[in-house]
Amino acid sequence: MPFRQIDCFKAYDVRGRLGIELDQDVAYRIGRAFAQLRGAREVVVGRDSRETSPELAEALIRGLNDGGANVRDLGLAGTEEMYFATAHYGADGGIEVTASHNPIDYNGMKLVGPGAAPLDPDTEFADLAKLAQSGAFTAAEKGATTLFPEARAAYASAIVGFIDVAALRPMTILVNAGNGTAGPTFDAIAAELERRGAPLRFIRINHDPDASFPNGIPNPLLPENQPMTADAVLAHGADLGVAWDGDFDRCFFFDAQGQFIPGEYIVGLLGTAFLEKHPGEKIVHDPRVVLNTRAMIAEAGGQAIQARTGHAFLKRAMRQHDAIYGGEMSAHHYFRGFHFADSGMIPWLLVVELLSRKGRTLADLLSQRIAAYPSSGEINFRLSDPDASIKRVMSCFAQLAVSRDDTDGISLEFANWRFNLRRSNTEPVVRLNVESVGDAALVTARAAEIGDLLNGG
Repeated sequence: MPFRQIDCFKAYDVRGRLGIELDQDVAYRIGRAFAQLRGAREVVVGRDSRETSPELAEALIRGLNDGGANVRDLGLAGTEEMYFATAHYGADGGIEVTASHNPIDYNGMKLVGPGAAPLDPDTEFADLAKLAQSGAFTAAEKGATTLFPEARAAYASAIVGFIDVAALRPMTILVNAGNGTAGPTFDAIAAELERRGAPLRFIRINHDPDASFPNGIPNPLLPENQPMTADAVLAHGADLGVAWDGDFDRCFFFDAQGQFIPGEYIVGLLGTAFLEKHPGEKIVHDPRVVLNTRAMIAEAGGQAIQARTGHAFLKRAMRQHDAIYGGEMSAHHYFRGFHFADSGMIPWLLVVELLSRKGRTLADLLSQRIAAYPSSGEINFRLSDPDASIKRVMSCFAQLAVSRDDTDGISLEFANWRFNLRRSNTEPVVRLNVESVGDAALVTARAAEIGDLLNGG
């Protein structure tokens, strides 16, 4: 079955430009290959709110059915709903059609096996790409598809079960779904909270899914997207602001003053919250920004474990070490109690419970940590020759470093600062993060210096 080159397979996910790298034919092939390689009898499928997601999901499901798999179709659902349904109902695998925060002319897929475990990037995922490309499919008895909206109620109950609702104090929370997929799922969680008597009041903005993304692609990590949530927090006098990306497997926080809280500080906060209840547990983190996370976990008596960036690698490390929690600075948060999968809904619930128990604000809990370990935020560079650019940086700094770590990209650590430089797993960019011990001016200076070197200075 000859076919053009398929270029949408990235390090561990499918992501591609519509009509160029990803279309219905490619989606069908991915479905056939997934069913055949995994011998799958039952697969869960969900999709995000993008305009092309229904047609790509339909083609994917046809491929799965033709490959012999029965499909439980969640319809419009977040990635974590697919993870939950795959594990909770004992399916052989799950696939979410989503491009998350990518530009509007992209789409993609996230794929997992039984128990919502990620596919091994070097074997299972690579073999899937090869079979989809070759089209060497074998005949199979055709499977059937069943709509499965009832999974959401079970999911919402499980999510709310992560907190003690009786511990919550009255609070007003501003939520920004970004016109992505989060709105309907959030409503199910809010209804479950109300049913259990939670004294929470929610202000919703950009709540309804809209494939045209009238307020921009839902990616709260971009500075230009943050004022909308920050301003709304202030306008409504909210105690907390929460915003999600397109498939809501990431969530982002704003304090009562409308200040955006970088994800790495939330990792440390959630890590210590778990350690207060479960002393001595293991916490997994990514290697990009680590100083505050390491310090908070050590102070709380936990064990910090570093893993390569990306959900497939974080989840593998968590499973290997039986870690109770894992987090990335990009606002992915992973939970042993959620099948080691990432969730954008569990973190805000845990933060609300933490604020309620301590009787403090988010700014109270984190302002000193941010001052003690300032960071640059992730700076992205689109470079004509990334290898040459990275080599220039290394020639200036490598010999001066106290230590070097190549877990993911290159991390160089010095007496009172460090940086990580890495290629993205999903986009054609080089990413830089700089952090220090208590010296924000040093962070700014080093980030500018390294940026000049990357750009040819």
